[in-house]
Amino acid sequence: MAAEDLQQLRELVEFLKANGIAEFDMERADLKVRLKFAGLQPPAAPAMDLSQLASAIAAQSAAAPAAATQAPVAVPATLPGATPVASAAAAAAEAGPEAGAHIVKSPIVGTFYDAPSPDSDSFVKVGDSVANGQVLCIVEAMKLMNEIEADAAGEIVKVYVKTGQPVEYGQPLFAIK
Repeated sequence: MAAEDLQQLRELVEFLKANGIAEFDMERADLKVRLKFAGLQPPAAPAMDLSQLASAIAAQSAAAPAAATQAPVAVPATLPGATPVASAAAAAAEAGPEAGAHIVKSPIVGTFYDAPSPDSDSFVKVGDSVANGQVLCIVEAMKLMNEIEADAAGEIVKVYVKTGQPVEYGQPLFAIK
């Protein structure tokens, strides 16, 4: 990777950290970058101007014609200001009833609904037993209702979001023990 490419990547990392972006993926024909900062939580809503992100991506993709066999760039997990992974895991272990529970995360960005319609009962609530494959909620994305199913059997110990709330990709929805 050329020095100019590395400088642009550093600028992109600083931009993402400054705007509180916890995860970022970028893929081109000749380059694949995945950044995940330990200790940062994804924001509930975009915390930055999307035109800024688009210009940063455009600047990154316009520069650096690299070989098609370029390997992904690794970013150290211990960036300045990031929480070490070990201490984040220790904090999660002390988190309470959901400690050690399986977390069901949103596979898409959209709006969370806990029931099939506004006048219906919730699919599940805290204390309910669920089976693998059972519908837990709906995430609406682009006017499509996507049923989110349990990928583990057990008891619902926590619901992280409320109906009508926007959810991000990878955001925790339920804790199952």
